[in-house]
Amino acid sequence: MSFDIEKYKQTALKILTPIKPADKNTLAKDNFLFTAERSNAGRGLSEYFLVYFLFNNLLGFKNLGKSEKIAWSFPIDYKGKAFLIEYRKFGVGVFVQDKDKDEVEAEEIVKKVNGAIKSIRPFYDYLAEEAVKKSEFNIVNNNQRLYDRFLYLKSLYKKERKKYLKNKDKIKTETKEFEYGKSTSYVNLGFQYHQNSNWLAISCIEAFFSWTEHLFIHLAVIAENMSNGEDIANLIEGEWKTKFKAAIKNNSKEANKFYDELLIVRQQLRNYVAHGAFGKNGNAFYFHSGTGAVPVLMNHKKQKNRFSLHGYLTFNEEEVIKLIEDFVKFLWKGSLKPAMYYTQGCALPTILTLAGNGTYATATTDIKTMREFSDHLMREIDNAANMDW
Repeated sequence: MSFDIEKYKQTALKILTPIKPADKNTLAKDNFLFTAERSNAGRGLSEYFLVYFLFNNLLGFKNLGKSEKIAWSFPIDYKGKAFLIEYRKFGVGVFVQDKDKDEVEAEEIVKKVNGAIKSIRPFYDYLAEEAVKKSEFNIVNNNQRLYDRFLYLKSLYKKERKKYLKNKDKIKTETKEFEYGKSTSYVNLGFQYHQNSNWLAISCIEAFFSWTEHLFIHLAVIAENMSNGEDIANLIEGEWKTKFKAAIKNNSKEANKFYDELLIVRQQLRNYVAHGAFGKNGNAFYFHSGTGAVPVLMNHKKQKNRFSLHGYLTFNEEEVIKLIEDFVKFLWKGSLKPAMYYTQGCALPTILTLAGNGTYATATTDIKTMREFSDHLMREIDNAANMDW
């Protein structure tokens, strides 16, 4: 079933009336294109891309294109007078001939444009769906912020761990005097600090899996040339283990060991905590028996697994954190290093078309090539942000 663009075009035009493309009969000052002033009302326009798609993609208004500090410009006629709807360095706006005289009309224009945008929401959904089908989109990069969160929580865990090692055999005694005698309390400092470090370790592990869920999507595109938009959308909704395999296709003994052990942590620890310390497979259920309460999920084989939970939040956090640290080092060596430099080191957006046309495949051949490519792309992004064409 085809999308009825004409239906939404007519809806938008009806709301925008009497806005139309400027023509030779539209009244404008000499050099208006160079002297137009930003109206206050124009600051209330919807997001710049919604405005652009309305006038460019749906209605086909004339776009004057790029110029110094301007990305696009639509000259419009409103009640016979010329106005500009432009996206400049400091944002989208309605630009007028005289701020003192044209502010009321600018408010009316903003109201009509925003009303038209609200009325054609399915059109924007259609554009987005088509972009995904054609694999013409970028993937936002939050790797640095997610990794910084992991590092912060890890540093807190290590501090609390040091306190535990220093005080594990110490008992804190506190005596309070009351009217009818004394009361003495005893606090096991080792237990207290160990519990704190355990909780922080759990938060650190949660942060690690959150970061890698995001990172693996970027690595799948940059390092493994995944370029189909619909496949990427499905991968984002997939499980952590699927993302790992899509991002790291290295079948070395080292890679497989990390996969196996991290998956154990994911399944036995992270999933357990994420489901309110109940797990998701009846982990919290015990049935009545002649020998007392017995777990509903009975292990038929005794397993020596250093990561296992036994119905409560205790585990060998030192070994899990060490495993995670070793995995981070693994990501930064060998064939993954160029991709990690691009997405983690430079925090650049992942551009699907660069996977499709082979640019990433070329750039990831070695770290020197990737550095040169990343520097070039960062300059291009800076120039675009500053509208230095």
